[in-house]
This record gives sequence, C-alpha cells and structure tokens, in this order.
Amino acid sequence: MKHILVIDDDEQVRTLVGRFISGAGFAVEMADNGVTGLAAMKRAPADVVITDIIMPEKEGVETIMELRRDFPDAKIIAMSGGSPQMQPDLPLRLARTLGADRILHKPFTRDALLNLVNELISS
Repeated sequence: MKHILVIDDDEQVRTLVGRFISGAGFAVEMADNGVTGLAAMKRAPADVVITDIIMPEKEGVETIMELRRDFPDAKIIAMSGGSPQMQPDLPLRLARTLGADRILHKPFTRDALLNLVNELISS
C-alpha cells in the first residue's frame, strides 16, 4: 500500500485531505507542521508528501528544501490558498521553483488532489 504524508497546520484541511487519501486506498500519515512532517518522513519515508506552504514553526518552502536535500527522490505536492500579504500565486510558484513536483491551489476538489497523487505515484 502506498504511503502518503500530509503536512498542514489547519486541522480541518489536514483531516479532509487525509479522508480523501485514505478513501482512495492509500495509507496516510498526518503532521501539523514542517518540523513534525520531516520527523515523520525520517521515521517512515512516504511515497508522496503533500504540504501546505504557509505554516508556523517551519513553513512549507523550508520543508520542501529540506525534503529535497534529505530525500532527493521524494514526490512533493505543495498546496496553498495564498496569503493576504503576497500575490496569490507567489507561494506556489516559489514552492515549484524550490522543488515541489506539483502545485495545488486551495480550495481544490477531491479529484484534483487524487489525480496529482496518482500521477506522481505512477511516474
């Protein structure tokens, strides 16, 4: 069974994404920020990491950079709803530049998320 790691500080988003992932037959592990997400990845590397960009303690951009350094073959999906202080697409463009394989704008549909997960797993 493929293992997916979901990193998001918003419990509602994390829970919803976890339901989408587990409902599609994947094993899911969840973390509430980049620090706990990276620790989870070191314990049990995931087939795909789905990470939010704007989070406390360790933001998604930092998390992606560390994943690329420590797990260069990791498959990464960055997701964000943007930030009021930035251009709406800036966090996701930055994530893509720093190593995210795919980006996903919040809000998104179950199908959009699962399509990206399946695409990365089969690549």
